[in-house]
Amino acid sequence: MEGITQIKNKISLINYTTIKVGGCSDYFSEPSSIEEFSYLIKWANSNKFECLILGAGSNTLIKNIDLKRLTICTRSMKKIHIDDETNIIFAQCGALLPKLSTLLAKNSFKGGEWAIGIPGTIGGAIYMNAGAGKCCISDNLISVKVIDPMTLSIFELQKNELKFNYRFSSFQENKLIILEAKFYFKQKGSKAAIMDCTQNILAQRKRLQPYHLPSFGSVFKNPANAFAGKLIEESGLKGESIGGAEVSSMHANFIVNKSSATSQDIFDLIVLIQKKVLQKHEILLHPEVRMIGF
Repeated sequence: MEGITQIKNKISLINYTTIKVGGCSDYFSEPSSIEEFSYLIKWANSNKFECLILGAGSNTLIKNIDLKRLTICTRSMKKIHIDDETNIIFAQCGALLPKLSTLLAKNSFKGGEWAIGIPGTIGGAIYMNAGAGKCCISDNLISVKVIDPMTLSIFELQKNELKFNYRFSSFQENKLIILEAKFYFKQKGSKAAIMDCTQNILAQRKRLQPYHLPSFGSVFKNPANAFAGKLIEESGLKGESIGGAEVSSMHANFIVNKSSATSQDIFDLIVLIQKKVLQKHEILLHPEVRMIGF
């Protein structure tokens, strides 16, 4: 196939995750189009390899092992634009959330301010139904274009054909792979006010969260009527470390890679946090983080 992306061998995934930890993928590729993506899935199927789909690599813990699979990184599928006639936003799966937030603000659309500074892609955000405060990515979703990895069929699903809850989407169960999405943001407001709000949210995140160190973003889902970070802090775990992994002293729902942490260090720290919070509060925290290879 003319122009198909290269399939590389034995690629370390350390620089493809935000926490800078990861094993080695036997095969690796970065498609820049749906056609290339489809080709890679077909290649994996014909060679009987599992596929690991990576966007920005946030919320992902990959074990330090050789992964006998094809890793498809979506970073090159990052196109995003607004249709001037309909105000519908089209975004490929690898487009970054802060890019969406900034584009919306620059075009006077309200509703995307929450996404600024969140280290994820459109595909990963829809998969996790990412959000902040009372907002989430599914609020403004119209439809999602997907590929079925078993049949290679490509089709569009409307929002009402999907299920979304707190940090949950149908994609965590149905095995379909997200390629593109459409969004609609109704309200238009003052561009200056929206830009200010967006920048204030970013400044607050930088002030309260450990942006200067590799991390997942938030590690645990908030339980009903509580905040994971507060429960972890009240359990005396701020600053707790195992190897090079540490519970951030800035925000307890962040684990940071302070000095060459291994995947096992991080995994063990996640388990320790769960154990201590369960002992202190009788609440079992559930990770947002995907565990690959464990």
